[in-house]
Amino acid sequence: MSLLTVAGVVVAVFVGFNIGGSSTGVAFGPAVGSRLVRKATAGALFVCFGFLGAWTVGRNVIATMSSSIVPATQFTPATSVAVLFFTGASLLISNLYGVPASTSMTAVGAIVGLGLASGTLNQALMFTIVSAWIVAPLLCLAIGAVVGRYVYPYLDRYVAFTKFDLHFIQLDQSGVIPRPYLNRNASLQDVAGSLSVVIIACYMAFSAGASNAANAVAPLVGEGGPLTVDLGVLLAVFAFALGSFTIARRTLETVGDDITELPILASLIVSIVGGTVITILSYLGIPASLAVSTTSTIIGLGWGRASRAATLAELATPAPEGPDVDVSTGALVTSRVEEAPASPTIGDIARQEDPVEKPSEVPDVPGVGTEGPADLDERSLFDPVAAKRIVTMWVLTPSLAVAASYPVFELLL
Repeated sequence: MSLLTVAGVVVAVFVGFNIGGSSTGVAFGPAVGSRLVRKATAGALFVCFGFLGAWTVGRNVIATMSSSIVPATQFTPATSVAVLFFTGASLLISNLYGVPASTSMTAVGAIVGLGLASGTLNQALMFTIVSAWIVAPLLCLAIGAVVGRYVYPYLDRYVAFTKFDLHFIQLDQSGVIPRPYLNRNASLQDVAGSLSVVIIACYMAFSAGASNAANAVAPLVGEGGPLTVDLGVLLAVFAFALGSFTIARRTLETVGDDITELPILASLIVSIVGGTVITILSYLGIPASLAVSTTSTIIGLGWGRASRAATLAELATPAPEGPDVDVSTGALVTSRVEEAPASPTIGDIARQEDPVEKPSEVPDVPGVGTEGPADLDERSLFDPVAAKRIVTMWVLTPSLAVAASYPVFELLL
């Protein structure tokens, strides 16, 4: 094995290490914050379901990135290290600017630079991939808006999630063999809600494994690479595990920047919508960003929730400009009516803040177009400046990957 091959494997592990650390917090933040599972359990579940996603659906994405965008023979040890380097750089950019930049999109951008330099780029496939990058976030945005405007208030009224002072599953260590048992303070509704949180977290881990395994190992897999697909998946999952059991502990403490101030119900909706869209794209072999899909769903869900107080005709009428309001998930945190407290957010639970007790009788949900809470006005839909910054970074990071990688590959080839 050449020195460059060893370097490629090391860089691949570094990329997977960071992916595992960040994705574990996003997937299992609600479950850990609610004390349904411990951090170690969250890491183990993420690795198991991430492996399942990578081993099954993720193979299609690996095949696309390792041999379909450019021929597999183009991935020499040198070019493989370069592609993985630009993929790792996307994680650094994301952390520096606090924007969920797409590792998948940046990895594809680096491969496009290789294809342009070698004249082997599959342009028809790239048109399909770029089209999916445009359609997927718009679809998530639309689904989030519809759910937030027409469905979310009713779910918020009838679906409850509980913060436990002790973990949901306890161990009776009075005997020789410890026996698990459920928290005695948990009602049947608590059990159902808690199971849904953990199941959806596992589903999110499956989606993360399916979409992200290729980002770590695709350049090393295939005809020109030193690894088979099976070994590539195992290497990616091994790197995920390193991140899940180390740096993910801190991510789980902060519970992820994108979902910290979301109510638990909203975070589950975001996970279902974003995870499903990415799973479908991964099955089709299209590399796409889980971060982009979930962020688009958050924006749509908040917009739909905030816009309930206005009719569609009123929303279509231009409104006079008002003062800028920084709103990301505020429309979801706001209570359903002025007299009723908001559902506890994941951040409240993670910070061990006691949620406000709900009244014994919760008023009916106001109809669409009727006056809602005082702070749900047109200024609360979203922060245009923040939205522009996020969209700009989504476009800029893969574009920079192409622009930066092209001259590098011109020198290497």
